[in-house]
Amino acid sequence: MTKNRLEAFSDGVLAIIITIMVLELRVPHGAELSALRPLLPALGSYLLSFVYLAIYWNNHHHMLHATNRVNGRVLWANMHLLFWLSLVPFVTGWMGENHFRKAPTALYGTILLLAAIAYWILQNSIIRVEGPDSVLKKAVGRDVKGYLSIGLYSISIPLSFWLPVLAWAIYVLVALIWIIPDRRIERVLEEMG
Repeated sequence: MTKNRLEAFSDGVLAIIITIMVLELRVPHGAELSALRPLLPALGSYLLSFVYLAIYWNNHHHMLHATNRVNGRVLWANMHLLFWLSLVPFVTGWMGENHFRKAPTALYGTILLLAAIAYWILQNSIIRVEGPDSVLKKAVGRDVKGYLSIGLYSISIPLSFWLPVLAWAIYVLVALIWIIPDRRIERVLEEMG
């Protein structure tokens, strides 16, 4: 089974998720720049979520670039990832509307955690299909960034109920860890090519 349909479908779903997210932003009442002030929390949560979705899209693209074939398990693992990512607009809006209060911030972290776990499951499903000598397995290695992200999300969720601003800072930190270009897959492909 080829990966082309999986990749095209995933690209379309992510484009729709981003579109839904931006449509949730409300236009301010007033023509002065000060009219944007009440919208800053919503804009901040939108920006963070947009960065996360861009990170997922980039990494998903790289992962599939290193993949030759998929099976039913990989297709379902991909749908599992898309399910959690499809909830990003909801938690983004809730967190931004409520100025990063405890429960919305915790739920935001929970969705990020579940998406990270789903990505890990997808990655390992592909490795299982392609084998331990696959390009993806060589590129991922021990996946320190992946495990670190899951650990940080796990810490941030309960922290949200105590210090939501610190939990939000952890979400930003994880995004910064991943926004630095991850050249593992490109490096392995260049070495092999």
